Amino acid sequence: MKIRNRIRNRRASCFTLIEIVTVIIILALLVGIATPMAWRYVKNAKITTARTQIKLLDQAIFDFKADMGNIPDQATGLNHLVENVNREKKWDGPYLKKLPKDPWSHDYIYTVPGQHGEYDIITYGSDGLPGGSGEAADIGNWE
Repeated sequence: MKIRNRIRNRRASCFTLIEIVTVIIILALLVGIATPMAWRYVKNAKITTARTQIKLLDQAIFDFKADMGNIPDQATGLNHLVENVNREKKWDGPYLKKLPKDPWSHDYIYTVPGQHGEYDIITYGSDGLPGGSGEAADIGNWE
């Protein structure tokens, strides 16, 4: 009797192979459904981050212009926002702690004069090339 009770207790506390396989299948299905949704949110977050960083760069240029009377020139570009490149007396920066890279690890492009205004700040998106759509679309300060 004692041996039978021990065997029954062991069986009651163990999972069968079918139960384990069922749990693994359910987990695989959940991962298969959740992963594409998570990637979509990551892509949207990168686009939102790029737009926010461009707004911050735009504000830093505005502050620079308020102090200096003009925007940073094309030659030294956005570096004027971080350091006093030309050792100008009116410079009251740094206007940014450091220059951010876009969410895809590319530098932001700064052009003076811009096609859309006095200057343009742009990122070409995930592919780093002009044009594109979705995550590879261009994002600029004129939007």
